Amino acid sequence: MNTARLEAFSDGVIAVIITIMVLELKVPNGHDLRALAPSLPVFVAYVVSFIFVGIYWNNHHHLLHATDRIDGRSMWANLHLLFWLSLVPWATGWIGVNSTERLPTAVYGFVLLMAALAYTLLQQSLIACNGPDSAVARATGSDFKGKISIACCILGIVAGFFVPWLADLSYALLAAIWFVPDPRIERIERTETRHDEVTREAV
Repeated sequence: MNTARLEAFSDGVIAVIITIMVLELKVPNGHDLRALAPSLPVFVAYVVSFIFVGIYWNNHHHLLHATDRIDGRSMWANLHLLFWLSLVPWATGWIGVNSTERLPTAVYGFVLLMAALAYTLLQQSLIACNGPDSAVARATGSDFKGKISIACCILGIVAGFFVPWLADLSYALLAAIWFVPDPRIERIERTETRHDEVTREAV
């Protein structure tokens, strides 16, 4: 099976996730800047979560474009990732209205951790389907960024119970790590595209 249907379905789910998050932003009860103050924590939480979901969408796109085929295992792994991403609006709403509280901060980190683990599982399932010498295997390599991401999430969860601001800093670091798509995957994509073009010209 190719990746077209899987990517299309994932794009649709992620679009719905972003839509649900923006619906959590309530219209201010007033007409001046003071009316915006109560909504500011919710807005900040929305912006951070929007960045996280955007990061997953971007890297998911590049990951699948470095993949030649999928199987049932990778489809379930993809659904597993989408499940945890679908909880981001709920976690965002909770931390948005309880931005300085410990449990919502830790739970937000837990959702991010499970999404990171699910993404790692998706990578592994795609490598198993395409083989250890495939483009996706070469692109992911040792997955150093993935391991750092998991460490940041764990730090955020622990810090959330004791020092919430440190947890917020950990989540910001996580976003910074993944803000730019993995250049290894982009290089593999360009190489595969050139190879396909040369092959078509030769034929």
